[in-house]
Amino acid sequence: MPRPSRLAAPLASLVLLLAVALGLYVRDIASVLGTPIPPLPMPFGGSLLDNLLAVIVALFTAHILLVPRVARWRSLGLHENGVRGPLLVLLATVPCWLGLWLLGGFNADVEPLSLLMLALLFPLAEEILFRGLGFVFADRVLGWPWWLAAGVQAVLFGGVHWMGLGGPDGSSLAMLVFALTGLGGFAFAWLDRLGGYTVWNGLALHVSLNLAWSVIAIPEEVALGWQGISLRLGAVALALLLTWHFAPSRLRARSRV
Repeated sequence: MPRPSRLAAPLASLVLLLAVALGLYVRDIASVLGTPIPPLPMPFGGSLLDNLLAVIVALFTAHILLVPRVARWRSLGLHENGVRGPLLVLLATVPCWLGLWLLGGFNADVEPLSLLMLALLFPLAEEILFRGLGFVFADRVLGWPWWLAAGVQAVLFGGVHWMGLGGPDGSSLAMLVFALTGLGGFAFAWLDRLGGYTVWNGLALHVSLNLAWSVIAIPEEVALGWQGISLRLGAVALALLLTWHFAPSRLRARSRV
């Protein structure tokens, strides 16, 4: 079937790549251009605004690339496709939670607002930008092979976290985080593909892991050592296995936009 994009495929792909790569840097770009955008007057105000602008970028990009009458929500993987997939993913993270609890303990300094931002709102914005626009839209609308769309957005996702730790000037920690978040970004996209090209499977894994690392206090050397990394990778592998094995076939179907 013809792909429902307003622009020629190469130009549309370039627009999409720029949007995904720069979506979280709108305020930085505005500052460089001499029109700084102040943060919201609240805790996490700067980060919250960055993520809100990233969602706006994703929605606007989908709007300008889609032909009229094509469902924008579906093109970004935001349509409903049942709860079984996300529940299976959450179940897969239980061993990770238990392992982290044995390695650490309850974080007495955790605050509700911090949990809301770090474990829900920020992951939701990232899933809409990277997996919604960068994966679902690139595959379902622009016709990229699923593995290429998943891989490109995963590299961009890892790059955002790499830049957050100093980028080229960062330490080996920055490269480790790049590798882990990039691998995670690919896994989130794969889970979304198994979920019928919706973002909810990947979001469930993203939220659960972020929540675990916020609620449970673990020494940094453990979190970034073989124990913490093994628990992360184990949760990812188990989520993929459970989703593939137990999700009904309709969730694995390649639903069209």
